[in-house]
Amino acid sequence: MANILFLVSAMEAGGAERVASTLANAWTERGHSVTLMPTFSGHGNCFYPLSPNVDLVYLADLAPVKTRTWVTRFIRLLALRRFMAMNRPDVIVSFLTHVNVAAVLASIGLRIPVIVCERCDPFAMPLSRRLQLACRLTYPLAAALTVQTPALAAKYKASGGPLTRLRVIPNPVSRPMQNLQPQGNTATTKQLLSIGRLDGQKQFDVLITVFARLAQQYSDWRLRIVGEGALRNVLQQQITALGLDQRIELAGQSAAIEAELAKADLFALTSRYEGFPNALLEAMAAGLPCVAFDCPSGPREITRNGQVAFLVPLNDEPALERALEQLMVDAELRQTLGRNARASVLERFALDNILQQWDMLFQELGVRL
Repeated sequence: MANILFLVSAMEAGGAERVASTLANAWTERGHSVTLMPTFSGHGNCFYPLSPNVDLVYLADLAPVKTRTWVTRFIRLLALRRFMAMNRPDVIVSFLTHVNVAAVLASIGLRIPVIVCERCDPFAMPLSRRLQLACRLTYPLAAALTVQTPALAAKYKASGGPLTRLRVIPNPVSRPMQNLQPQGNTATTKQLLSIGRLDGQKQFDVLITVFARLAQQYSDWRLRIVGEGALRNVLQQQITALGLDQRIELAGQSAAIEAELAKADLFALTSRYEGFPNALLEAMAAGLPCVAFDCPSGPREITRNGQVAFLVPLNDEPALERALEQLMVDAELRQTLGRNARASVLERFALDNILQQWDMLFQELGVRL
């Protein structure tokens, strides 16, 4: 069995963190030894449940420096390198761009294969020039780079980066989500659900604006947004200004995503960009009819080019309004679309299928399983 060092930025609420917990738990179930290391200097907490067999080690405990200077960054990098050298993992898996850079730098000369994993579309999200340069210099030293969609893989190839191995490995549907039996909302009030951080990337202001146009005509519908973030006050002010405090709820973070999905009738994703949106994947796995902006990257692949969910041109508010209205008025269409969505994502993204893809990559790198 393999000894895996799994590096993440933090284990607070978030898509990459949720996937990290799913993979770490699954790998230990298979008998692998997994050390999960959040590298965030502020330590933080683990929002998602972890198996007791996962060894959770915070880099902040190994290098208790919190300021962000070049000196303290170097101290943390040395602490990470010492940990790698002492524990000699068979493979290192890292999530998120800045963690990827640190993983490669810390492992230079240790002869441990490093798999760097992009969790978002770096061609769509704003990266500093310094971080772009760091990626250019370090990624070619990694044993492999994983991305989550063929479209993103094509962008990397077109960019001319000298990569040894480029693999597409999407996010998995977790076992609890696979085993979830859609119940349907029996309440007279219907719920439109969206999930994500309250930040500019998710564009909840757009969703609120569009829902406001439908709210008067469809008085039996409510909008519930699950998540927390810096824009809470701004979004709440928008809701109040629209007179929709009783119709739109900013529900905060929730560790019970399955329960949130079970209470909903319809799901919407209005992001400006994504990597491979867990929220959309899990909503479809839960049997919810979904409407998503066709943003880079992930929604097009998850929805099979709009065959098993409504795919709306990015930032086309009238098209979003039409798609939501079409589903709000038609319960039979919601049921059919949700059923087809669940079957589609479970066929392609079931956890065992994704673990098999990871196994193949590990074996290519000479990792004994």
